[in-house]
Amino acid sequence: MKSFVKRAVITGFGVIVASSIVPGIQCNASGLVLATLLLAVLNAFVRPVMYIVALPLLIFTLGLFILVINAVLLYWVGHLLGTRFTVDTFTSAFWGSLIISIISLVLNSLTRSGDSTIQFHRGKPPRPPKDDGGPVIDV
Repeated sequence: MKSFVKRAVITGFGVIVASSIVPGIQCNASGLVLATLLLAVLNAFVRPVMYIVALPLLIFTLGLFILVINAVLLYWVGHLLGTRFTVDTFTSAFWGSLIISIISLVLNSLTRSGDSTIQFHRGKPPRPPKDDGGPVIDV
């Protein structure tokens, strides 16, 4: 339950940023809270079902269809909430869901509340194997 609340707060922050950056997404204070809660519930229950239904497309597009699924969910939230949270076009929903996804990825990995991780490796690259000058057999 604690991680669900943490992810919902992170999603809410992503919705705030998306509504301020993307033209075509508008919300007021009550709409923001409702959109965050509805989006969190849809992400928890409906999105896994959509992943299973869209599995052939996800495989064919190498996972890029996830962006379309996220955009559909955001567009659906805008449709359900009416004037409190509006998403004008599917293009606005696509760009808004992309921003929400990036913010969620970064903040979930920083707070370790989701399964996402970002790793940076610094240092020297591994050394190539040492060639002992032995015989080479080409086939």
